[in-house]
Amino acid sequence: MSTHTHAPGKRSLDYLEIRDLTVDFDGFKAVKGVDLTLLQGRLHFLIGPNGAGKTTLVDAVTGLVQGTGLASYGNQNLLTMKSHRIVRAGIGRTFQTATVFEELLVLQNLDIAGGVHRSAWGMLLARRGVPTYVEEALATIGLTALRDKPAGTLAHGQKQWLEIGMLLVQDAKVMLLDEPVAGMSAEEREQTGELLQRIGHERTIVVIEHDMEFVRSFADLVTVMHAGTVLAEGSIAEIQADPRVQEVYLGHQVEAVPGDTGDADQRSDHA
Repeated sequence: MSTHTHAPGKRSLDYLEIRDLTVDFDGFKAVKGVDLTLLQGRLHFLIGPNGAGKTTLVDAVTGLVQGTGLASYGNQNLLTMKSHRIVRAGIGRTFQTATVFEELLVLQNLDIAGGVHRSAWGMLLARRGVPTYVEEALATIGLTALRDKPAGTLAHGQKQWLEIGMLLVQDAKVMLLDEPVAGMSAEEREQTGELLQRIGHERTIVVIEHDMEFVRSFADLVTVMHAGTVLAEGSIAEIQADPRVQEVYLGHQVEAVPGDTGDADQRSDHA
């Protein structure tokens, strides 16, 4: 299991602090007054049954839905910013289905993603060779040998890694990953966990996940959400021993808490 710790004196702004985050859909509170502190260098997992509000929380932090409260990063409140400015501030996310440009080459996907920090004039200039940061991202995600292949020909897991690579070239210091190992083989899940550990030292990484074996293997800290609120937070051992968590999961027909479930009805969280 990963044992990363946060070095508070190193980069004091590299954490995401969420206070009293609320998302209201026409009177239905999908997220209700959530407080979270997401630290650099720690793999932080968000778990919980469908409708818990996990994805909605990430949507609010990345500007896709309107939230109230505070989501502070680098002395800015992300809840008051447009989504493209949130990306420029160093916040990146993935979705449950990989959103790569399938007709373009792996290399082109990364180069386009890296353009978020280039000026319009710089985008027009002829490129000489492959930028160093793109080469480094290719090596990190293990796709150097496939750089000239169309992204649509990649295996399922490789597309997820490419999407993480696209966040790397954007220099995302906060990565919010929505079920990154869903549908992966056991080997791909292990490789993904190791990838997150490699890139996590200097980043804040938050993973929404239903695959409890993956959570047990790689989580430094786990937050359990239920009905739009934070139910519990701690190590995986503390979470598994928490009676409140057991009650919530048992109430959703899960045998162990949180068990090694692959329930089809818990594969996505749109709440």
